[in-house]
This record gives sequence, structure tokens and C-alpha cells, in this order.
Amino acid sequence: MSQNRLTNLSYLNEITGGEPEIMKEFIQMFFDQLPEFKDGLTNHLATKNYEELGKLAHKAKSSVMTFGMNELGYRLKELQLKTQKLEDIESYPVYVDEFMNEVTQAENELTEDLNKL
Repeated sequence: MSQNRLTNLSYLNEITGGEPEIMKEFIQMFFDQLPEFKDGLTNHLATKNYEELGKLAHKAKSSVMTFGMNELGYRLKELQLKTQKLEDIESYPVYVDEFMNEVTQAENELTEDLNKL
């Protein structure tokens, strides 16, 4: 069952000097942030708190890009910019769904990586 990987550890490797312990810490920090991102994006969307939705999208963008999920990072940036102007509000759920799906796959991939480090 080989699906295309969403994550890529080359940037993480670069910033940690390939130190397994430091890489593990980064992955663990990302895992620790995920509930905040998932719950926050879902709740801000549900309560139409678009300013907070944009801020959280910005915060999540940096995290996912650390793990090579650049495409998702750019999508979060788009969401952030749209929320600042309250543009295209009907598209926000699509961004949040995309984040949820991709981050679930990323979590699985990074869990495997964690076990190999």
C-alpha cells in the first residue's frame, strides 16, 4: 500500500543537523500542536470566528512546512489571506477539510519515522 508521502524530512534534517533526538523532539512538538490546530480550525470555522481562523492557519502553516508539506502550507496561507479580507467565505470549509485529511496522513507517516529514528 504505497501512497505518496505528504511529509518530507529533508528540511527537518537540515535544521537539526540530522540529530535523531532533536528530530524526535520536533516531531513530538508537532504532534502536541495538532489537537490545537484541528480543534481550533474546526471551532473557529463553526463559530464563524474568521479572524482567529486566519491566525491559526498562519500558525499551522509554519508547522506543516517544517515537515515538507509545502502545498498544504501554501493553501493555509491562502486561507489566512482570505480571512483577512473576508473573501470567498464559502471556500473556508474546503481548506479546513483538506488540512484535516492531510494532517491525519502526515501523523501516520511521522509516527513511522519516529519509530525509525
